Amino acid sequence: MEIRTDFLVIGSGIAGLSFALNAAKEGSVAIITKKAHSECNTNYAQGGIATVISPDDSFDLHIQDTLTAGAGLCHLDSVELIVREGPRMVKNLMRLGVEFTKKPEGALSLGREGGHSKNRIVHAADLTGHEIEHVLGENVQANDRIAVYENHIAIDLITEHHLLRIQEEQREHVTCWGAYALDTDTGQVKKFLAKVVLLCTGGAGQVYLHTTNPKIATGDGIAMVYRAGGTVGNLEFMQFHPTSLYHPDGQSFLISEAVRGYGGVLITRKGEPFMERYHEMASLAPRDIVARAIDHEMKRSGDPCVYLDVTKKNPEETRERFPNIFQKCLSLGIDLTQEPIPVVPAAHYMCGGVQTDMWGRTAIQGLYACGEVAFTGVHGANRLASNSLLEALVFSERAYQDAKKTLRENRSSFPDIPEWNEEGTFNTAEWVIMSHDREEIQRLMWDYVGIVRSNFRLRRAQRRIRLLSEEVEAFYRRAKVTNDLIELRNLVAVAELIIRSALMRKESRGLHYTTDYPERDDRRWKRDTTFCKGDRRK
Repeated sequence: MEIRTDFLVIGSGIAGLSFALNAAKEGSVAIITKKAHSECNTNYAQGGIATVISPDDSFDLHIQDTLTAGAGLCHLDSVELIVREGPRMVKNLMRLGVEFTKKPEGALSLGREGGHSKNRIVHAADLTGHEIEHVLGENVQANDRIAVYENHIAIDLITEHHLLRIQEEQREHVTCWGAYALDTDTGQVKKFLAKVVLLCTGGAGQVYLHTTNPKIATGDGIAMVYRAGGTVGNLEFMQFHPTSLYHPDGQSFLISEAVRGYGGVLITRKGEPFMERYHEMASLAPRDIVARAIDHEMKRSGDPCVYLDVTKKNPEETRERFPNIFQKCLSLGIDLTQEPIPVVPAAHYMCGGVQTDMWGRTAIQGLYACGEVAFTGVHGANRLASNSLLEALVFSERAYQDAKKTLRENRSSFPDIPEWNEEGTFNTAEWVIMSHDREEIQRLMWDYVGIVRSNFRLRRAQRRIRLLSEEVEAFYRRAKVTNDLIELRNLVAVAELIIRSALMRKESRGLHYTTDYPERDDRRWKRDTTFCKGDRRK
């Protein structure tokens, strides 16, 4: 089955939906999304959008906070862009119907999170992502120029590689013509052809055993772009959120950084605050420092978690500020107004990804990327809290501004692109064995490529991941595609790329800490780690 459209959007978070609403002004839009459009990292974003509104704040302060958190690797032009565009982005969302939390007098309520020197987090209680996703989704559904294909997972980008008359060695450049996608309801593979493709597939937290990300965050976009010949970068910088709820029934539930901004204090099992020993900002230190401090405290004490204490704050105020977190904890028998919350670090946000320029363009012609899948240079070696939704909004609009020019200038017809090859059988007995690979990948990455790394651990992980990659690829080539197989193929690919990036960076910086190179090295390593398929650098 073939579907043609002007714009193809792969993913349905804040980046994809906001792009689609703009692109619908210029032409037809098709959105491919793995599950219901609300099942994405945007929907789980509790904190908010960092933006300069308060008179005692300034663009310069927000820029400096971002650069400080990014440990010398932020791209100044990208940071300045998102910070200065912030107030306008918030106003745009409010015009669409997003209801942010306000003070009694009507002004926007501004929260504060780790690494921020001022209160500047615009939020909708502790469900900001959910509120934005809901409003954008309603606007998309009301637009008859946008078609949403739920329960569709992209398999691969369509490039010259799929054109039978063009050999790999004949390519001078790579062009994206669309994507093959599996309809998981019917098992049919569809061919989506588009003049412009936007990739906004989110992050890769499911590469790790413990993550705040939903189950669909399997690094699909990064893997597809790398296979197609695009450039990826800074994949060693996976941000581990310091405070994920530690409870057997509370997996993947994030305790927002805003809880620490509100006055929550990290303590040991014995009730002793410990962050003062690690940073002058104590519990409000940047995430990489807090995550490593918690990791060190857990290893030192042998305890399975630490605790986040907000019991000294006004209970009624706490319940009002964090209704979702309060109810989730209470459902698990934890009254956070009366007892501290058990927390552990968990993989949370990928600061690297598919390399783009200031307009969201990738190295592949006709392909744009924005949101967590993209490496724009904003986050550097460590993302400042609540900059991610802002980045997604700003670069989504930038991508649209450039993409509409691409649409007007673009080819009027598509080359002869073959249908998906349906050959292959799905061997259930073999899949039972292969299905265990997902957990093995996650455990390997957690144990060897986690918060603290070493060359020995990375090399050990690399050898095992390469074996798994060979097994998965061999099975993929002889089997019919399924959702689980596509995700497994992408997970093992991204795991291998993360390890490769970590081995390339011979220093400790931001989120990448290695015992073999414990110091930051600005003389040799104040640069990004970027590479593409066929690049032989180690």
